[in-house]
Amino acid sequence: MKKRSGGNRGKVRRAKAALRAFALAYPGAREEFPWGERVIKVGKKVFVFLGTPGGDELGLSVKLPATAAIALLFPFATPTGYGLGKAGWISAEFAPGDNVPLAMLRQWIDESYRAVAPRKTAARSAAPGVSGAARRTGRRDRRPSGKKSSRSTARAR
Repeated sequence: MKKRSGGNRGKVRRAKAALRAFALAYPGAREEFPWGERVIKVGKKVFVFLGTPGGDELGLSVKLPATAAIALLFPFATPTGYGLGKAGWISAEFAPGDNVPLAMLRQWIDESYRAVAPRKTAARSAAPGVSGAARRTGRRDRRPSGKKSSRSTARAR
């Protein structure tokens, strides 16, 4: 008996695994299974719902406060149920044969993480796989001692 390669099913499963790994790479991110559903949290807050473990489909929900209206233009995206859609949560679903736009979904996960994570944690973290030089730290006007520079206090006057 030959083993089946999985074909399109394998593609969606690989995408699901890649998105899970991407989300878990953020500082403070951890996986939990409330309600039998896989979620990734930072602190006590969920920033991505990844559906039920196993299965051949890919479903995720993320909080997109800045780009929800744009995300809803895609045929695979809908407002998340249970009233979460009103707060900027978007759900996307992909069947086994669908093409999964991984780069875009990674951007959505990044936006969701930054919307939910504590400010200090989000400000210090870059998207997984982004070099430290490419991220903003939010501490441009501070000396190594943590005190504001005279230039920044002069601007505040």
